[in-house]
Order: sequence, then structure tokens, then C-alpha cells
Amino acid sequence: MNSIDKSVEGDETYYWNWNGFKIFWSVKGKENIHPMILLHGFGASSKHWRNNSYYFAQKGYSVYSIDLIGFGNSAQPGIRDIGKLDNGVWCNQVSDFIKQVIRPKTSKKIILIGNSLGSLVALTCAVYLKNEILSVIASPLPDPLVIMKRESKINLIFEKFRTKIIKIFFKVFPLEIVLFFVNKLGIIKLGLNSAYFKKDRVDKELINIVRKPVLRKTSARALRAMCIGMATRGDKLKASYLLEQLSLSKKIPFLLLWGEKDNFIPLFLGKKIAKFHRWVELKIISNSGHCVHDEDPSLFNKISYEWIRDIKT
Repeated sequence: MNSIDKSVEGDETYYWNWNGFKIFWSVKGKENIHPMILLHGFGASSKHWRNNSYYFAQKGYSVYSIDLIGFGNSAQPGIRDIGKLDNGVWCNQVSDFIKQVIRPKTSKKIILIGNSLGSLVALTCAVYLKNEILSVIASPLPDPLVIMKRESKINLIFEKFRTKIIKIFFKVFPLEIVLFFVNKLGIIKLGLNSAYFKKDRVDKELINIVRKPVLRKTSARALRAMCIGMATRGDKLKASYLLEQLSLSKKIPFLLLWGEKDNFIPLFLGKKIAKFHRWVELKIISNSGHCVHDEDPSLFNKISYEWIRDIKT
């Protein structure tokens, strides 16, 4: 039985019991009537929206931030506990969060805003929870566009073999040692400096947001479940398929916000998506990197709010 337990961290932060796993979440503007969920990227957490939540709450939204399972202060289950972690699992988590936490308060449709992996989760939700979602802002969208292959016996045999090899590899690969050196050698800061074009935004608070979950004893097992899950997920969980499904209806407004200087997911991918899917709106943020919402929060907030306001029904 799922329940909501108030956290000792404050009257706006909570733990939610999702299928036996503790999930951390928070809400700003909880008395407002328009619901919004912020979905963080890989290696981050709900705290990465440190410069966005209050802005949208002040604009009249109930702003929910959730730590996807495996990240932040949420449970970090391993393969034996959950099997795998991928955008399908995280979409199911969001689905139940909407049903159990948001729906008792309002029946209004949800606005989803995601960063990187969170954008992929938001896109997944837009397809599989389309009756619940009002609009999506993806900043940026990480999956490459590929031509979907026809299923054949050869392809199926190859995929089964590939899946088996990936599972064996990640089961024996010493992720515990890797994460130990990631922490000890300052690789987290190095990675953030690569992700951020504006290096001054990589402060102690940000480093701690990313570093704290890595220090937990369960971090390696959760990372293993993610590596296996994301590497072996089916085509129906990939951006190419999901965008094609949305293009059939075009009922959910979709905005791409892309940093011009994104070193992780180059801008040409965003342009490619906008070219193939004309209903997707692309806005480019100059002199910004992979995490526009944290590098240029004022601009990100303003563009997002004005776009939502114009399309809101």
C-alpha cells in the first residue's frame, strides 16, 4: 500500500512509498491549482531545480519536483530488487505519482519540464500518459534519432545476444571501484565543467547535489540497473519511436530548449528533431550548455513561462 510520509527536512519535502521503495519529492505553491512536475537529468536530483521551482510557484503553479528512483534521496534498488531501470520504469513512477499524490488535489492536466534524461522521461509520459499531460518542455532531449528497423528473426536473435552480453558485462564490471575513483579524483567537478558552458555556475552546492548520492553504499547497484535498463530497452522506449507516436496526434504541445554550447548533446540533434517533426518548437539559448535551467535560470524560466502561458488551455 502506497503512502505519503512527511519528511523531517521541512513542511514542503516528503517521502512517498512507491511499490516498497522510498521516493523523495517536494512541492512549492501547493495551494495553487495548475500542476507542474520537474524531472531532473542523469546523476542529478530534484534539487537541481534550485533556481526554478519558486519562480513557477510564484506564477501560480503547484510545482512538484521528484527524485527519480535510483537518484537523489530516493531508493537506489539493484537488479535483484527491480530488474532494471529505464525511462519506462521512471514513466510508471511518474504515472503513479500523478494518481496518488496530485490527483487527490486536482484533476487538471500536468505540465512536464525535463532536463536531459528527465526530458526523455517526460516524452515517454507524453506518449503513454497522454490523457494526463498538458504540455512538455524538454531541455534538451538526449536520444538520437534513428530509422526504426523492421523486426526480423535475424534482428531478434542479434538483440537477444546483445542483451545477454550487456547484462553479463555490467554484472561483472566493477562499478563500485569506478564510483570510488569518480568521487576521489574529482571527476564529478570535471564532468560538471564539461556540461556547463558557464563555469562559474559550477559551485559547491551543485557539486554536493551530484556527489551526495554517489557516496551512498547502494549507488553502484542502482547504476548497474540503469546501465542494463537503458542499454537493453526496446524501440518503444526510444525517442525516435516516441516522437513518431506524438506526431500522429500532435495534441500535446512540445518545446525543445537547447543550449547552443551543449557539449553532451550537440545542438544539431535538436535541429534535426525540429526538422523532422515540424510540430516541435525549438528555442536555442546562446552561450549556454547542457543545463540551461541552471546556467541561465532567469532566461529559462521566462521563456518556459511565456510559452506555457500562450498554449495553456
